[in-house]
Amino acid sequence: MIRNIKLTIEYDGKDFNGWQKQPNKLNIQGTIEKAIEDVTNEKVELNASGRTDAGVHSLGQVANFKTNSSIPIEKIPIALNTKLKKSIRIIKAEEVEERFHSRLNCKKKTYRYVINNSEFASAIYRNLEHHVPQKLDVKQMNLAAKYFEGEHDFKAFKASGTSSKSSVRTIYEAKVYMTENNRIIIELTRERFFV
Repeated sequence: MIRNIKLTIEYDGKDFNGWQKQPNKLNIQGTIEKAIEDVTNEKVELNASGRTDAGVHSLGQVANFKTNSSIPIEKIPIALNTKLKKSIRIIKAEEVEERFHSRLNCKKKTYRYVINNSEFASAIYRNLEHHVPQKLDVKQMNLAAKYFEGEHDFKAFKASGTSSKSSVRTIYEAKVYMTENNRIIIELTRERFFV
């Protein structure tokens, strides 16, 4: 019996050329598909809720694949994680209805950007945050972020050569806040597709 398995994935994209499979380039999709093949002895196609660029990290990428494997659902993350680099972790697996497709059923995505607003940059997190030593006004930044909310044309941000027909997108929520360790967090929640 064919099962449709939904995975929740966390990854550090620093060493990868993005999510999507590319010939002769290390990518997340191909790496996970190889792990699935090693565990199930089946070639599968992993469908993600969206692609990420080279160097981008994810705390909750969702992807699904179809399999004839009878591995118990609770064992799938354990089995796959033994085959994956430590920079990719399957944090959850669940069986979903046959029609479920990660990209087509995705409704919202949240993007998070981090600014280290302390005097000195971090040696440990230097690849995960932007450093600005001058004190920033988080209250004003949060007020300004609200102008992103709603439907807007993001044509100026559209990558050249993209197949996207429209650059109009809806931002459901935009917020900026400070953490206890002088990190400014910028979060944008938007509809499933961007430019």
